[in-house]
Amino acid sequence: MRFLSNVLATILGLIIFLGLLFVLLIGVGAAMGSSDTVSVKDNSVIVLDLSKVKYDYAGKFNYKEFSFKDQPLTGLSNVIQALNNAQDDDRISGVSLVNQTSSLGVVQLRELRQALQDFKASGKFVMAYADVYSQKDFYLNSVADSVFLNPIGMIDFKGLSVEILYLKDLQDKTGIKMEVLRHGKYKSAVEPYLENTMSAENRLQTTEFLESIWSTMSKDIAASRGISVEQVNDIATNLYGRTADLALEHDLIDKIAYQDEFEASLKQLLSVEADKNYNKISVLDYVKAPKKVKEKLAADQIAVIFAQGQILSGEGNVSYIGELSINRALKKARENNKVKAVVLRVNSPGGSALTSELIWREVELTRQEKPVIVSMGDLAASGGYYIASSADYIFADPATITGSIGVFGMLPNVSSLSEKYGVNPQIVQTHKNAADYSVFAPLSEDYREFMTQSIEQTYSTFVQRVANGRNMSIEQVDQIAQGRVWTGEEALKNGLIDAYGSLDTAISYAAEKTEIENYRVVAYPEYELNFEDLVNNFFGASIFKSQEKLIIQKIGQENYNLLERLNYFSSLKGSQTILPYELNIQ
Repeated sequence: MRFLSNVLATILGLIIFLGLLFVLLIGVGAAMGSSDTVSVKDNSVIVLDLSKVKYDYAGKFNYKEFSFKDQPLTGLSNVIQALNNAQDDDRISGVSLVNQTSSLGVVQLRELRQALQDFKASGKFVMAYADVYSQKDFYLNSVADSVFLNPIGMIDFKGLSVEILYLKDLQDKTGIKMEVLRHGKYKSAVEPYLENTMSAENRLQTTEFLESIWSTMSKDIAASRGISVEQVNDIATNLYGRTADLALEHDLIDKIAYQDEFEASLKQLLSVEADKNYNKISVLDYVKAPKKVKEKLAADQIAVIFAQGQILSGEGNVSYIGELSINRALKKARENNKVKAVVLRVNSPGGSALTSELIWREVELTRQEKPVIVSMGDLAASGGYYIASSADYIFADPATITGSIGVFGMLPNVSSLSEKYGVNPQIVQTHKNAADYSVFAPLSEDYREFMTQSIEQTYSTFVQRVANGRNMSIEQVDQIAQGRVWTGEEALKNGLIDAYGSLDTAISYAAEKTEIENYRVVAYPEYELNFEDLVNNFFGASIFKSQEKLIIQKIGQENYNLLERLNYFSSLKGSQTILPYELNIQ
């Protein structure tokens, strides 16, 4: 026993030591990282590597228990600002995109395209090369002055599509069922659990928003490549990007070349000898580089609050919206006399109705003190629209997915499976509804009625919020609600937004509205994290990725996606204001 206790004591001591060492290393790393400076050489090219850029906002993190803060500068907003700064930086001669891949959405790519167009307008070059272009990556790269493609490369250019898995037969066969309650004939998030095939309403809205997004993309590509929209559509229909020769013949690219030949072309543009190296700097390093001419910080501020990801509850993070961090940011901006206006950047498919209401309330309180302008990203749908609806002015991109004003609730039920395998639940209760709901018993009509009333009340509140915010009647909102998804192009016509515009457009509008000329932009929120969050951030993600890869190897990607979808809906609590389905536009 003494030997065992000594072993356990040694293990415990080792764990404590490693924990303290870990915290010490994190603190030293944070301190060293903050002092890093990046030098920019003359005649440099910015390499636009977006592989590590996923969100509009990379976040500010306050690890309260260790008294240090972390601010990784890898958000898209930082990249765009860096490109804007590079226009006037005489050390920067151009931008190159080499085998560039990203997970950014169409609207994010459109804002990045605009930044590259502005960069080109300053008299500097943008050059692109790839061995293979995905459709979204070609959309971005098409803005370049010259587009290069490997001789045996291709462009996956074919138009847009989505695939939705319908699960009713799976439920019938397994005995695992989702009890569904909803308001909105277009609220199709739950449709795959009710039907075997897509409804006419869902097919209509899906077709319309795909066509609207494609129309925006094809117009942009046509303008950049100097061809007609009809030619763009003909190329997609006949897959004329499938070889380098076809891509060149149909004006998708400017030159067929290997990467070393592309690099040689860059050297010529830079007037660098063929046997010499040219100066290059990653855009993520350039973000951290000090400006050549330091500007005096303006006193006035515009607060940009980033609400990105699914709306859940709690603190929130860069990948999901929680009411604690968002509301804390709104309150801080509202009470700061230096902040003259608030821009709420929404990039969310929605989520918890309760959390959406809590954030809506804080937006409303802020709006009573100073202007609140909304900038919509790729998604500002359902709960994402809920939190935006009371703003003074709403900007969106034509390709933004928004609307989806509807509500649903889902309850997992395994009563058929339980009966099949002899599981017989027995409930003892003091009152009629004390037991609430059991997944092992069929949903009672009383409980269904209670849940339906809750759904209807949430929908009525949602519609009322929109009606008040948009100066519309209840009837007018209901006509464009019912869970219907709209693109920004359609939302402008039906009054859900006020104008087209990017995040920069919204910031400029906020400055005009408050009549300020010299100002600085301050990004929020700051996420408050603890030791557990710190450990999860460093180790949890890698562990999860390893488990995910192992499961995919065993059951395949499609089956894994199906399993994830089932688990996701099983975990939902309360009424949901969320986009009709998980959008993965191909």
